[in-house]
Amino acid sequence: MAEPLEAEIRRRIGLAGPMPISEFMSLCLGHPQHGYYVTRDPFGSSGDYVTSPEISQMFGELIGLWAAAVWRQMGAPAEVRLIELGPGRGTMMLDMLRAANVMPDFRKSVAVDLVETSPLLMERQKRTLGNLGIPIAWHASLADVPDGPAIIVANEFFDALPVNQAVKQADGWHERVVGIGEKDKLAFGIGPIALKFFAQTLPPQVRMAETGSIYEWRSDTQPLELGRRVVRGGGGALIVDYGHVESIIGDTFQALRGQRKADPLAAPGAADLTAHVDFQALGSTAEGLGARVHGPLDQATFLRRLGIEQRAINLKRVAPPDKASAIDVALGRLTAGGPTGMGSRFKVMGLSAPEIATLPGFEA
Repeated sequence: MAEPLEAEIRRRIGLAGPMPISEFMSLCLGHPQHGYYVTRDPFGSSGDYVTSPEISQMFGELIGLWAAAVWRQMGAPAEVRLIELGPGRGTMMLDMLRAANVMPDFRKSVAVDLVETSPLLMERQKRTLGNLGIPIAWHASLADVPDGPAIIVANEFFDALPVNQAVKQADGWHERVVGIGEKDKLAFGIGPIALKFFAQTLPPQVRMAETGSIYEWRSDTQPLELGRRVVRGGGGALIVDYGHVESIIGDTFQALRGQRKADPLAAPGAADLTAHVDFQALGSTAEGLGARVHGPLDQATFLRRLGIEQRAINLKRVAPPDKASAIDVALGRLTAGGPTGMGSRFKVMGLSAPEIATLPGFEA
């Protein structure tokens, strides 16, 4: 017998036919009763994946100092919103605010806004951040956050936004869908009707793709809202995620369960679903609204420019001897290349109001 979410997906397919990948991903992650982020805490060593803030306090501390430096570039407004998209357990924001103590004027000016849709994670964030003496508000989307001067951070947020896929066929591009296949199992399929005018919207390097190629794009409005906020508020934004610098073809839709790759169509709602971030598309969206785009850089370069190696040395000076090696391991995990390191797989992009010529960490 199918689990409740799979039964609901099958019911919808039975009524309306195979569903787009984006609809399937949205249901798996955000269904109000059975969605992945609604029913579990996916973070940490006991969860399905580990994020940079969970690996080491150094990550969040450096982002906090980055935010303080951007606040200065903004002219040190008396009130500024520090907004985090998808704040997880609240770990990064806690580390950011602790680091911000070195600039008391910045700390006094901050009100925190967290964009979160998971009730379970929201409760965890309240426990983590509840005793800091700083105004904190929660919102379902960035569009719900009041306007004003703002600094926005998003670590591993955009990869979890629903992704669309299209497959190149002899007669054009067709949407990739999820339907019922052999042995009555959920299976990928191809929509029967070619997408009109789709090829005209593609980046030049994608238009001549071979038959069978897969192209991914996101239609979520949050990148638009991010660009608008940065321009109107005169501030900056930082996006850290895994993805590609240029728009390319390829299937990156994947599932993680128990920190291992899994079948994305198996056990809907029980695994994390993600797809790589197209940084070229994200940057172009923000640029079209007047924002200045910085980067992207690989995470290792960005963190080194912010001083992570010196921060590791300083931490080891005050750490017990048995903790020093853990600091080195964390530094390596955040900055190393290869399959186990995050230094080259993860990219960092900055956005700013046009009057801010450069952002910390992106200087040539």
